[in-house]
Amino acid sequence: MKAVRMTDYGGPEVLVYEDAPEPVAGDDDLLVEVHAASVNPVDWKIRQGGHRASSSITMPHILGVDFSGVVRGVGANVSGFSEGDEVFGVGAQSRDGGYAEMLAIGASQVSLKPESLSHVESAAIALTGLTALYSLDDYAHVAKGDTVLIHAGAGGVGSFGIQYARSVGATVWSTASAYNIDYVKSHGADEVVDYNANDFTRIVPSCDVVYDTIGGDVHIRSFDVLKEGGRFVYVTRTPDGFTPPTNVQYLRPQVDRDGAHMKMIADMVAAGTAWPPDIEIMELRDAAAAHEKSATGHVRGKIVFKIRLRRWLSPSCSPRTTTVSGF
Repeated sequence: MKAVRMTDYGGPEVLVYEDAPEPVAGDDDLLVEVHAASVNPVDWKIRQGGHRASSSITMPHILGVDFSGVVRGVGANVSGFSEGDEVFGVGAQSRDGGYAEMLAIGASQVSLKPESLSHVESAAIALTGLTALYSLDDYAHVAKGDTVLIHAGAGGVGSFGIQYARSVGATVWSTASAYNIDYVKSHGADEVVDYNANDFTRIVPSCDVVYDTIGGDVHIRSFDVLKEGGRFVYVTRTPDGFTPPTNVQYLRPQVDRDGAHMKMIADMVAAGTAWPPDIEIMELRDAAAAHEKSATGHVRGKIVFKIRLRRWLSPSCSPRTTTVSGF
């Protein structure tokens, strides 16, 4: 099979598009023909060595945590899946493998993909949806009547977080550049602050929940708009030397990779309360360029590799129009 393998820790040049042995699925696994895989910041952070202390990968290593594809083999202990099923999921830590034509993954980490979405759209919504659900549902317990601030609403995690918060009846504020304000509002944000032109702490009202996907100074200043007893949930590195206030809940979610949450994403898509972000499609052989683009921090939506695709988009995928570029 063709795959992109990381030959060592380092810059984008360590990513090599080449022939690789097909994975062997265990008794609890599915063997999946990968049709699309998305690019996430965790990919290039692993490549740079940022997760070296907490991971057990060996070289050469195939990156790529989330994907969509077709089941081609079912392990002896697996029930509920059959060969030919279209699935999407997020691989376990240190067992990535999405940047390849075939993938072996634990059956407990996947779900049938949303019927109304193509593989590329399903891959784009997998890890971002999983992260947002764990953060806002399992940890922050966002509920009807809450006022929520979600930073970086144009990103994949932020846009799905906005959709989830609106689906449960929360009022949603977000931050974005002027270019992305209409895009973020199209995902359900009630109000969007242009972070280049305005100080969000002077505009955003007192919030029950703040969701930080940026970190740094934004992380620290966000407490200025959080109510006493509010919930601060974050998926970024804590600023050096920072100690959070003691009168709020400070929540760093453990994002497990499980099929139950993947099914929640599919159910939201079926109900019309979630839809894919903007997507830029790239070739798998261009993984180095995709990493460089992702690392700028200014990707709207998601970058997705097309790998084994008969069609790029579903005929009708959602209440919103997904923008796809990169053909």
